[in-house]
Amino acid sequence: MRDRSKTKDELVRELVRLRGRIKKLKAVETRHKEAEEKIRKLNQDLERRTVELEAANKELEAFTYSVSHDLRAPLVAIGGFSRLILEKCADHLDAKGQHFLEIIHSNSERMLQLIDDLIAFSHLEHQEIKALDINMEELAKSVFEALKPLHPGRPLTLTLKKLPVARGDPGMIRQVLVNLLSNAMKFTRPQEDGSVEMGCLVHENRRVYYVKDNGVGFDMRHADRLFSVFQRLHDPQDFEGTGIGLAIVQRIIDRHGGWVWAEGKVNEGATFYFTLPGGP
Repeated sequence: MRDRSKTKDELVRELVRLRGRIKKLKAVETRHKEAEEKIRKLNQDLERRTVELEAANKELEAFTYSVSHDLRAPLVAIGGFSRLILEKCADHLDAKGQHFLEIIHSNSERMLQLIDDLIAFSHLEHQEIKALDINMEELAKSVFEALKPLHPGRPLTLTLKKLPVARGDPGMIRQVLVNLLSNAMKFTRPQEDGSVEMGCLVHENRRVYYVKDNGVGFDMRHADRLFSVFQRLHDPQDFEGTGIGLAIVQRIIDRHGGWVWAEGKVNEGATFYFTLPGGP
């Protein structure tokens, strides 16, 4: 009898344990169902937001189209006629009148450039990437030589370190180099000899390309503003530009699955880095 009572006690305890486990399993099942319901609602919310985002993008594209056609026409007219007046009627204007017309012409040109940059920036999101192997050394030389005539009378040198082949869209990566090299050339203007260097480092098995200059540099406290649209760290009276070039660089590199960042020091130059997939 004693042994049987022990067995009964053991069975009772086992039954209690099983009931406890069943209760816990039911609680887990309930939590799973609640989690599934939350996930379902989150997916619904995500789908709704995706639809809203697509609608917003279509509205933005429509706005961009409107800007490119409706605003360009009057700006072209303003710039064109102000230039014609300066050329044909300069003798009938005093120095102040000519100066005012020059301001009108230069600002209309700047506005046109701003519109073109905004259109280019907005189109990047939908532009198809055609990935090919890119000879970065030849591309850098080609871009630098194309930009050099825009800085007549200035001694500008490009030093190329080892530049391995990259993988990306040739047109987009060319735009990256145009923006970075033109910035480097522009911000070396106060120097007697503008020096630009481009090379590649290897960090954690990634190819990190860089463009370095000996220009005016920038304060690292404001580095987070560099790649934002319309954010400028220098007075536009000293250095021309629309404040979109580096944002375009970041958008292109992002679409290629890379990163872009910068380091600089006031009056000691700047270095811009970006990563790209490797070539063969």
